Amino acid sequence: MESIEALVAHIQGLSSSVDDISHLHNLLEKADESLQSQASRLAPFLEQLDPSNHSLGYLYILEAYTSAPIQKEQANELAVSTANFINSCLVEQIRLAPDKFTSVCKRFKDQLLLLQAPIQGVGPLRTAVRKLQPSSEHLTALHPDFLQLCLLAKCYKTGLCVLEEDIFEVDQPNDFFLYCYYGGMICIGQKLFRKAMELLHNVVTAPMSTTNAIAVEAFKKYILVSLIHNGQFSSASFPKYTSSVAQRSLKNFCQPYVDLANSYNTGKIVELDSCFETNKEKFESDNNLGLVKQVVSSLYKRNIKRLTQTYLTLSLQDIGNTVQLSTPKEAEMHVLQMIQDGEKFATINQKDGMVSFHEDPEQYKSCGMIEHIDSSIQRMIALSKKLSAVDEFISCDTVYLAKAGRERPRFDFDDFDAVPQKFNM
Repeated sequence: MESIEALVAHIQGLSSSVDDISHLHNLLEKADESLQSQASRLAPFLEQLDPSNHSLGYLYILEAYTSAPIQKEQANELAVSTANFINSCLVEQIRLAPDKFTSVCKRFKDQLLLLQAPIQGVGPLRTAVRKLQPSSEHLTALHPDFLQLCLLAKCYKTGLCVLEEDIFEVDQPNDFFLYCYYGGMICIGQKLFRKAMELLHNVVTAPMSTTNAIAVEAFKKYILVSLIHNGQFSSASFPKYTSSVAQRSLKNFCQPYVDLANSYNTGKIVELDSCFETNKEKFESDNNLGLVKQVVSSLYKRNIKRLTQTYLTLSLQDIGNTVQLSTPKEAEMHVLQMIQDGEKFATINQKDGMVSFHEDPEQYKSCGMIEHIDSSIQRMIALSKKLSAVDEFISCDTVYLAKAGRERPRFDFDDFDAVPQKFNM
């Protein structure tokens, strides 16, 4: 068995050509068990290596070193060294040992959480995702960790840069659950409720053999976001491809949220407030109290919108009385917020306290709107091509065909969603 000193010499001498790297990789795999057993004495050897040149060897030694408990006084220094390695390592080398690179990055994240410094990991983890990713369509094991750090550091816009990419390749189901859950929370933080619903819906309807905690928490937030964005929620609205486990058990774990939705659907503020007060402690312990308050606020807005379907002009006093707000000032604040959010088009006459509601001024003929429509069409075309490619691949998969042949009698065309005839841009 070679000494660590000899191994370091090999790393320094075999990190240039492709053939040398292949030979070095074999040596490192054989020495891995020895490195793990000597983890506590590896720190000085890292200082002898350049992470931008000796990336593969540095990775093996760093992974072994971080497998042992790290003293708190060493944690800060190690976090800096790991961040430097992630930022400077060579992609072609670290991809030879993706599991070890993933392990190092996850331990890096855990160290930052212990140090209560999540923002220090946002940049390096974003770089790590890009280096590990074969393509932008591939979900890596580091996506959830990156989004978790973005959430804790409140770097929501940084997280969105990853969430804007379409994911088609997933290695581990748990990574997908966490990616969609954390992604949904980031979109909620940015008030992108439609995208949040999409991500949380993916968690709730994904195949599962047993109920998992991620799906339960996602379902709670899915109910709340549905109320805020759509003004309604029905537990009977899940598509038929949702697993029987989810359809059968999720409601039982989320009864206060189902009750809140039922109260909301009545359109009566009194009933919603009563349900809110009854379950306030539960909402707070779930860290959903702020989102629930947005649900309550959205019902006021929903009721104001109903008024605009009947009246073109109303006083703030009448709006307040009808939707059960305490003062005309509160009504004014709600209307102003709706105007700011683009939910309603109106003008307020401050002298007489009258509100005049207007039609949507969008004529759908501006350059910006044309670019938006074109972008949506291009995305649909790309998605269609991807689906065709996947369909062709599956149609040639003998294992799938054999399984589908056995199960075909169990399904009918009515078991699947109808193709929508209209799309809202």
